[in-house]
Amino acid sequence: MASLVRAWQYFKHVVPFRLAPAIMATLVLVGLLLIPHPEGLTPKSWALVAIFLTTIVAIILKVMPIGVMALMAIVIVSLSQVTADSASGAIADALSSFSSPLIWLIVISILISRGLKKTGLGARLGFGFIALLGRRTLGIGYGLAISELILAPFTPSNTARGGGIVHPIMKSIAGAFDSDPEKGTQGKVGTYLALVNYHANPITSAMFLTATAPNPLVVDYVARASNQTFHLSWSVWALCMLLPGLICMLLMPLVIYWLAPPTLRRTPDAVDFARGELTRMGSLHPSEWVMMATFALLLVLWADLPALLLGGLFSLDTEVLRYLSFNPTTVAALGLFVLLVTGTLDWNDVLAEKSAWDTLVWFGALVMLAGQLNALGVIAWFAEGLREAIVASGIGWPWAAATLVLIFVFSHYLFASTTAHISAMMLAFLSVGVNLVPAAYSVPFLLIMTAGSAIMMTLTHYATGTSPIIYGSGYVTLGRWWGVGFVMCLMELAVFTVVGLGWWKLLGYW
Repeated sequence: MASLVRAWQYFKHVVPFRLAPAIMATLVLVGLLLIPHPEGLTPKSWALVAIFLTTIVAIILKVMPIGVMALMAIVIVSLSQVTADSASGAIADALSSFSSPLIWLIVISILISRGLKKTGLGARLGFGFIALLGRRTLGIGYGLAISELILAPFTPSNTARGGGIVHPIMKSIAGAFDSDPEKGTQGKVGTYLALVNYHANPITSAMFLTATAPNPLVVDYVARASNQTFHLSWSVWALCMLLPGLICMLLMPLVIYWLAPPTLRRTPDAVDFARGELTRMGSLHPSEWVMMATFALLLVLWADLPALLLGGLFSLDTEVLRYLSFNPTTVAALGLFVLLVTGTLDWNDVLAEKSAWDTLVWFGALVMLAGQLNALGVIAWFAEGLREAIVASGIGWPWAAATLVLIFVFSHYLFASTTAHISAMMLAFLSVGVNLVPAAYSVPFLLIMTAGSAIMMTLTHYATGTSPIIYGSGYVTLGRWWGVGFVMCLMELAVFTVVGLGWWKLLGYW
């Protein structure tokens, strides 16, 4: 017995997973497998549903790091052979998504964003806007929001952008005004700035395809739901989200200023503080110039400007234009290569960027699971059941579309990962909506759902990777965080619905 006790104590000490959540996740898997498969699904497809839901539960409960849970899903799919009739076919299916250009777009872009921190360009941008707008606390808020907006197209890790680049700047400014949670003075400017720091993050994530990791997955789901008739390229995404996103960015600091007013409203010293930091940083370094030139190159190629401009000026034929248009992943790879050959980044930087390789594993696994669920007919089965339930309720299609959007967005209270939420629910909801909404209005529905996939990050202090970083700094209480998040979510949904519908009508999408 003593040996068993020692073995148990050793086990508890060394195992890297949380035991109680692990037991709960295991019970979920066993319980689902014991349930007879529903009508319309095969035993294998139901087993895949069990694996998928268990993976989502394990991620939500944080049994282990998300990458380990993703690897667990890959191993179980391979061993169980639920997607194929042979071991070689099962492992091929389990690893199929790692060749996806969309996944590598995110990985490479995260590697590129490392240059923002290494060169100091991200901090310089932030302090530059504070120097321009920082005479009032509201102005500092707008400075942080603009910094976030400028960085968003190049930082697909919204956690790296909001938590790793902008948040340290925000904390430095709050500290300069002696606004410190440990001293009980966070209300001077810190609470307001922390909330602005955070809520700029979901808005910018909705504005650019390359602004957060799950967005390429959204692109894939939108294309599938529309039977490939509507594809969100980088430029189409940015154009569609431009006006409603800018309106949200304009309103957000004002609304938070009303919901969480700072006690210190005039901050002339912030300008001096930011100028002092810029002086300490000195003039632009060569590496910063290379970063800016690389970003300009990425924007030009992602927006497909060579084909648009040269094709229009010289009336080039389709064959020539083909060589002037580039896949977004190819463009990202080119940008990374430029940074490497110029010495702005080195290979050790690439190897050390753990978040990129972590994203490759967990994002690839979730994409694989979602793809296999679709291939085995699970998504179509669920979508049809949901559609029948909505039809049976007798509500009109506008209310049905609104119901789908609201259920999808506010169910994020149940998720600690945006990617897990999107993987679990979005394709089914998009498929149902496209079947219920008249064809003439399907694109606006798809675009509102696309915006909602980022807007839902406003809700909780565990909604995305950025939130625990900012919430953990202690400037915002839990009640205020959830209250402000709920209001901001409603406001942003309203803006993207009202302003977005008008903007998309002007663009000719309905």
